[in-house]
Amino acid sequence: MPHLRFAAPKERRLAVVTGGARGIGRASALRIAEEGRDVVIADVLDLGNDVVKEIEALGQKAIFVKTDVTDESAVRSLMAKAMDSFGRLDILVCCAGILGKEVPFLEQTAEAFDRVMKINVYGAFYCHHAAIPYMLKAGWGRCVTITSGARMGATHMVPYGVSKGAVWSLVTALGNAYPKQGVFVNGVEPGRALTEMVVPRFSAEHLANPGVPIGRYSDAEEVAEVVEFLTSERNTYTTGSVWSVKGATG
Repeated sequence: MPHLRFAAPKERRLAVVTGGARGIGRASALRIAEEGRDVVIADVLDLGNDVVKEIEALGQKAIFVKTDVTDESAVRSLMAKAMDSFGRLDILVCCAGILGKEVPFLEQTAEAFDRVMKINVYGAFYCHHAAIPYMLKAGWGRCVTITSGARMGATHMVPYGVSKGAVWSLVTALGNAYPKQGVFVNGVEPGRALTEMVVPRFSAEHLANPGVPIGRYSDAEEVAEVVEFLTSERNTYTTGSVWSVKGATG
């Protein structure tokens, strides 16, 4: 680690990653594990067990806790399980999320809107609300949530865009709430990463030449590099920020 006057000593910390079974969540969990952290994978998908095996192959401890982030009691049980299993909870990465239907606004329904908000917004709220007290008690914590440029307005994805705007507000608010107590809260805003959420929506021709300034969409692992930094001891002065990983300005 470079000499950073205010960096905490590097330790074998514990990260909870929601949506950790695939995509950016999986990539972030593995990247964090590479830095010597143990990991709790939380997801509704049983693929989380496979990620646990990948983390164990890196020499770290990991468990899978099947969790529906729309259920507040399940989220609180998740954090308690993390503490019971590892004796600490240092890092929270919220990647659980859904796109919802990609249709014009008048074809959206209240039920569809509610489902997206419950997973993308309430899920992030419940996780921070349950995890931050443990971090405050320890005097150190790092939280990162995935947001999206859709927060600026997405005509055919209104529920998703609104949810990511709310996440942006949550991150920036909490980022200013606890930094003096050693707990930093940030967001990461990918452009489009080549994940299960993105690839099926586009033709092979579009994916080969998507028209972004850098000339391609990102790999999930590129986004995970930024997530790992923001959750590390090397992050000594960034809180309440949303980092752009778009291959372009903005």
